[in-house]
Amino acid sequence: MDEKDVVKALAALAQPVRLKVFRALVVTGDAGLTPGTMAEGLDMPANTLSFHLKALVNAGLVTQERASRHLIYRAAYPRMNALLGYLTENCCQGADCAVPATMGSCC
Repeated sequence: MDEKDVVKALAALAQPVRLKVFRALVVTGDAGLTPGTMAEGLDMPANTLSFHLKALVNAGLVTQERASRHLIYRAAYPRMNALLGYLTENCCQGADCAVPATMGSCC
């Protein structure tokens, strides 16, 4: 992941509503969520949710798939793990890290 992509991803997550939406998708897993389900669960108007989902999709943190008449949104785990890897790549100046090496990828 290059620096430009990292900045774009972090900028997308640096907004409370987008962070809440992204976390909901991460918790849901591969099944994903429809916008209607998310709007209801997050108590958010559909147009507001749509705006934030677009930003997350543009940052590559969320994928969108059409299933019949519905859109399914999912967290993009490879992209999320690449972001986490970038942020922790050179942590702790070579000393033992607080995060075990086995935690390099959470999903």
